[in-house]
Amino acid sequence: MNADFHYYATYCAAILSGYSHEDSVDIAYSDRMVDHCTRTLLSIIKAPLNAATTQLQLELMDARTDLVGLQDITRIWASFHFLPGDLHAEPPKRSGKRYKNKFRLICKPNGELLEHTVKLAKDKPVQAVGVAMHVLADTWAHQNFAGTPSMVINNTNNYFYELIPEGDGYREVKINFRHSTSTPDDLEKSIYTNSLNTNTENHIMLLGHGRAGHLPDYCFIRYKYLPAWGEYEEIIKDNPSDYLHAFCQMITAMKYLRGETDRFERGQYDFSAIEPYRDEIDRILNKRQLDASQDWKALGEKLSGQAIPDFELEQYQGEYTSAADKDNTFLGRFITAALAQKSMVTHHIYQSGNKLAGYSIEANKKGLLWKLRSLTGGEAHE
Repeated sequence: MNADFHYYATYCAAILSGYSHEDSVDIAYSDRMVDHCTRTLLSIIKAPLNAATTQLQLELMDARTDLVGLQDITRIWASFHFLPGDLHAEPPKRSGKRYKNKFRLICKPNGELLEHTVKLAKDKPVQAVGVAMHVLADTWAHQNFAGTPSMVINNTNNYFYELIPEGDGYREVKINFRHSTSTPDDLEKSIYTNSLNTNTENHIMLLGHGRAGHLPDYCFIRYKYLPAWGEYEEIIKDNPSDYLHAFCQMITAMKYLRGETDRFERGQYDFSAIEPYRDEIDRILNKRQLDASQDWKALGEKLSGQAIPDFELEQYQGEYTSAADKDNTFLGRFITAALAQKSMVTHHIYQSGNKLAGYSIEANKKGLLWKLRSLTGGEAHE
């Protein structure tokens, strides 16, 4: 998902779930921070590098693609952006263990790991809530792709058609891809940017939804395509519907995290909470635009009656670098939440018998092994 949903839409969902304006801003900030917490940033503020929740393009271009390097990439992207939907899924056709392990990392909504993600944030600071909401939302946007480089899983072909509403149906428009990352996507001509094709199984260009470009991240788009893992059988992706479900599931999850409800169950969506604003939300989700930030911001300010501050990446860096007790700063609490999420996901992948994200080790109650993880290459799990 784009910054518009990960910041302003998250704020709206937090307000509708009952959080205060201040807490909703902090949740939204932490949600969006997941897309900015790179090792480059962490090195600047002298924070644990293993707390990285994403990677810059330059970092990915320099990343190793041997086993250890691929495990490092997978720990980040499977934990925060492509949460596996079923770690024990069986491919539609008989296949070897190597293919099965990659197939089992395909992102889907409402998997067991989603439940663990939400419950992990229970009784934690709001930064953990924001991290969990980022992961939850991305299960809807990024479904059908895996957070590990793979041609046999993530590749697509030229069969891409946008389904544009027209009358009582849809008009099919052939999508044309280009590889110019500096050129904005052209909605009028259905020209979008995607990653270069390659025949190398573990090439970084085949990480996540790179071959589908930004299509999964736009709330308005409906399209059909042929995923490699699905034996190139057609899949129709309806983002307005998926994003609506993500939004309402976030409200459900945050009501649980705030303590309004006692249980979080998968497949539950609080549509009743958005009923007074349903038409407005539907308009935002279906509006053809590259960035819906202003529309979500306007809705959020209408909901709370408060001005929503712009996201400033450097806002909390000074507090963190100058603090004697870094764990109790805003970024310190975010880093703790990120480490816990990555550890939990890696542990479950490892325990399923899948070594693609590396191995996990048990952390003691005092958390003394957090600092050791960058040395061992594994993930501590408490």
